[in-house]
Amino acid sequence: MKEDARLQRNKDMLVECFPTFRKAVAAVLKEMEGRGFRPRIQDAWRSPEEQLEAFNTGHSKLKFGFHNVTGADGAKESLAVDVIDDDHPLDSAKRYLLNLADCARKRGLQTGILWGLPAGLRDGVDQAIADGRFDAPVKIGWDPTHIEPVGMTAAEAKGGKRPS
Repeated sequence: MKEDARLQRNKDMLVECFPTFRKAVAAVLKEMEGRGFRPRIQDAWRSPEEQLEAFNTGHSKLKFGFHNVTGADGAKESLAVDVIDDDHPLDSAKRYLLNLADCARKRGLQTGILWGLPAGLRDGVDQAIADGRFDAPVKIGWDPTHIEPVGMTAAEAKGGKRPS
């Protein structure tokens, strides 16, 4: 994607996010760019139908997730984004994914980089990120480009809880 289109897409996708989450994700994007990457928000808010399709095709383990959050008035308030490497959209490199997790963690967010990994492999990823070894030979979880808040569940978000 051309640079101006990537930047516009990120801007458009951020509008679909809850304000405090939007601010944190914007900071993640900025830091990733500062590290030499071209992050692109591929997905922010999803309709219930899109989420069910993601569930049915194995791309999500939830029928309602952070991507589906709306305000009381139905306004889009996504608490999740999927941030791919625009230079390698179909296969983000491990270096990109570890950097993304690091940038997210610095803002109280988490990625799916640990999802599905046994404890020992999770520990290896955590240590690589803590040490800044972004080329470490570690295994990556099943949804590493997904970013969401820490400390709340999708069910709590559905009930109205939002990050501060």
